[in-house]
Amino acid sequence: MAIVLAERTAELTLHLTPDARFDVIDVSARVKAQQPAFHTEFRKALYCSYHTTAGYFEQSLCQRLLQDRTTVEAFVQSYQQLFPPMADYRHDQLDLRTELSEEQRCVEPRNADSHLTFIGSGLENCVTYQNAPDTPVYFVDLDGVNGQTPRNRRTTVVGFNEEEVVDEVQLAIPVSNHPIDSINLRDDRLGLFEQLHDLLKHYEIVKGRVDIALEPEEEHAGLTVNEFETLLMQHDLVDVLRDPLRFMAQKGRSMLRNPKAIPSRAKEYAKYDLVQVVNEFLDKVGLSESLVERIIDKFLAMPASHFLHMKRSVSLPVLNINGNGCGAIVQGTYQSPILVQWKRAAAKTRHVNVRFVRFD
Repeated sequence: MAIVLAERTAELTLHLTPDARFDVIDVSARVKAQQPAFHTEFRKALYCSYHTTAGYFEQSLCQRLLQDRTTVEAFVQSYQQLFPPMADYRHDQLDLRTELSEEQRCVEPRNADSHLTFIGSGLENCVTYQNAPDTPVYFVDLDGVNGQTPRNRRTTVVGFNEEEVVDEVQLAIPVSNHPIDSINLRDDRLGLFEQLHDLLKHYEIVKGRVDIALEPEEEHAGLTVNEFETLLMQHDLVDVLRDPLRFMAQKGRSMLRNPKAIPSRAKEYAKYDLVQVVNEFLDKVGLSESLVERIIDKFLAMPASHFLHMKRSVSLPVLNINGNGCGAIVQGTYQSPILVQWKRAAAKTRHVNVRFVRFD
């Protein structure tokens, strides 16, 4: 663990070792163990993950989930059953992954289910919390073990008291004419990151955050941070947007109990299983029965915005990673902000609002 102290901020980088493929780790407790006064000295904290299958939920959602580990696990597990492991994911057909070497194919995890659960459940790479002593902040890992080997995870926590919005700009993002598509905002051809770094340098932001949000009039679209791998984004995610229950239908519990069931019945079985999943979740969290119909309607309704917990904004951490007094957007090797649409955009353009935030 590394600790960097500044006049008005504190930055900690923690290295985590998951105990299982799906693990929920209280990072706040580990921060307190290393720096006991952190939650009283600083009113706010930025939590960022450098991984595409592990991240954080926003604080408001965790509050609705009672800040309870069991409830958070139940929420995630409901999405895991919608995206079961070893379904017919193109991302997991490693022989089709032309970017992998033969050596990489031998060790590459088959984890499309974890990527889709991350996107679908609304996990984020970067969140800002109001600090509260003795209140957990959960790092949710969906792919923490590859075979029998735990993966090395890394997260950075920045404590601060005030944040200043330095500027806001509206940017146009070109999109294709396809009704369902995803756009890698980190793509060098788009030039977005070069523009963002020029503005960070211009505003002399050393430590802070870049918030990217869809403009209110942009409908049928969402934002996430994940791996922009062609088979995952152009095939598996597209399949989910077209048919949210597709992968659950392949591996549904009713189908397993009825191995002779014909494929044409798969969707009906999946809908039945979904009701059981929702009931199990409600039993664990103790919510009222009046919520059952609303949740089932949410999962069964179209369009995909009613099904996925897709975000309309993402945040990118800005840190002084080179020690040269200049801030830069920090992301993991495979992380990219991604704009996803499930209906054709007018004029093949979508607009986002970019907010530059400095920590004081």
